[in-house]
Amino acid sequence: MTPDEAAATAFTEQRRRILATLIRTTGDWDLAEECVQDAFERALSRWPAEGVPRNPGAWLTTTARNRALDRLRRDANHATKLRRLAVETDDPNDELQLLFTCCHPALPLEARVALTLHTIAGLSTEQIAAALLVSSSTMAQRLSRAKRKIRNAAIPYRVPPPELLGERLPGVLAVIYLVFNEGYSGRQQLADEAIRLGRLLRHLMPTETEVRGLLALMLFQHSRARARADEHGDLIVLEEQDRSRWDTTLIAEGLTLLTGTGSPYQLQAEIAAGHSTARTAADTDWPRIVQLYERLGALVPSPVVALNHAVAVAMADGPAAALPLLDALDPTLTGYYLLPATRADLLRRLGRPAEAAAEYDRALALAPTEAERRFLSRRRRSVEEVVPPIVASVDRLRTRSVDDGHDGRTH
Repeated sequence: MTPDEAAATAFTEQRRRILATLIRTTGDWDLAEECVQDAFERALSRWPAEGVPRNPGAWLTTTARNRALDRLRRDANHATKLRRLAVETDDPNDELQLLFTCCHPALPLEARVALTLHTIAGLSTEQIAAALLVSSSTMAQRLSRAKRKIRNAAIPYRVPPPELLGERLPGVLAVIYLVFNEGYSGRQQLADEAIRLGRLLRHLMPTETEVRGLLALMLFQHSRARARADEHGDLIVLEEQDRSRWDTTLIAEGLTLLTGTGSPYQLQAEIAAGHSTARTAADTDWPRIVQLYERLGALVPSPVVALNHAVAVAMADGPAAALPLLDALDPTLTGYYLLPATRADLLRRLGRPAEAAAEYDRALALAPTEAERRFLSRRRRSVEEVVPPIVASVDRLRTRSVDDGHDGRTH
């Protein structure tokens, strides 16, 4: 391994830990980031001449810590931080504490997501801006405000005490799932990072049912990543995917995390497991999936869950049974392209091509990505021809949100 490769590996493996330790000990977010960055720049300049140290992580930690000490010594106002930094060592829970700090409820949700991606996932401001579809300057301001809020409000850097953990954990899980969803449309790095965070929580909170449920849900969904698009980037719906390309290791790991307790993430994971373990699309146990959606809707009622339930009903009992359920959702899902896309599919299957085409047009006007618009356009063209009243199940439009209880993306 060359010195540059060693530095790159150390950056990937050690950055979060060193950064979390420095933030905890200095309480200064910007100082910690600058010192960690400086340590890696020194590694790149010195290791080619001096050789890669035996323990790159320890070298980087010491360099970053010494850099912080130098900075703090210049200002007598930082005497307390200086003493703390000089005597404290790594804490194995540093990264988890940092995650809970990034996801503190005092911060707006958008700031929690951005700060988690920046600090935990190590994405640059520009990368996060591109992922969340905002300008770099807007994202820079958002991150700056979040750090200032943490400092000015003296938000504690810690895992909440047991009496507050139940209250805080759902917010952390929601941020992790948002990160995963951002990665679902092809940003592999974000999906991988969300799963890594889920595994971190699972390791530190092995008995938390919803931590297990969220991790299982992400694993099941991610197991199909290689099969969701063809070589041109066009979407492949679940029924048409090559199931031999699904990652059976991830599916097996997900199955070990199911508890059968019926909590929200566990129920969504059970739905995803139903798809992941069906040998073929025709083998899917749709009546059971309908029941799981009914239980999920009773716990966390939402229009998206209701839409997913309606499609499961269509698969179990036929499209005519689901149309009234979709009609009831119109006032609550205005602007959500999956509602007209789903109605279009049901109408197509019922042999009503003109009405289906009109619904595809509505969906096309609302679809958020080019890949989804290409998919809908193909379906739209298909109903311009004569369509039999009921077509084979493999020719049905369904989306990943319909399949898995997902709340955003397709396939």
